[in-house]
Amino acid sequence: MKAYHFLKEDMTSGYGNEPAWQVGEERTIKGKLVMCGHGYHSSPSWYDALGYAPGNMACIVEVSGKILKDTDKQVSSKRKLIAAIDAEKVLRTWACDCAERALKKANVKDKRSWNAIKVARLYNEGKATKQELAAARGAARDARDAARGAAWAAWDARGAARDASDAARDAARGAAWAAYAAALATARATARAARAARDAAGDARDAARAARDKETQWQLKRLDKLMNELFKEVQ
Repeated sequence: MKAYHFLKEDMTSGYGNEPAWQVGEERTIKGKLVMCGHGYHSSPSWYDALGYAPGNMACIVEVSGKILKDTDKQVSSKRKLIAAIDAEKVLRTWACDCAERALKKANVKDKRSWNAIKVARLYNEGKATKQELAAARGAARDARDAARGAAWAAWDARGAARDASDAARDAARGAAWAAYAAALATARATARAARAARDAAGDARDAARAARDKETQWQLKRLDKLMNELFKEVQ
């Protein structure tokens, strides 16, 4: 079964003391397979494999023998290394593509965030230094922190508004003791509003989940395209 895996730059795994792998080599492990514990691991897609990558050496592998599967990985008793290549440039390009898409969707105007992507692309082509890359990354981090501070300020403002709303509600309850019938009608209206708000929140949550899943699919397909192009170049 074809699968995907990443190794460190010296072709060793992220864990254990095994010697470096060679293209065309197949290894077999004895004993009971344990997910994340014992056996040769791999993933069904480049996207899934990237989540466990100890380095930039992208590997196409063939797994066989006994196999235990999870949603984003599997562990097998046999694994053969079919092809391997340093994918650092491709992974950086993919990261820039994802970041650029996210900034566009969020309508980010801060030039520091955009400049970080620009410098990363230049670095990928040997036209920027590590120092310039680090400086651009630091500036983008400052921009992110500033945006996060603004978000927290908005959150605090919302909390203040909620407190004001609670105070108003308590005052309304006090007045309601003098007009029970009116208070009962208000409570029913409030309950209906609360149910409507809850349903709207559920819809928003579902929409957010759908948007996240859609974005994940875009990222997965984009990474597949870039990696397939990379391996075609070396075949």
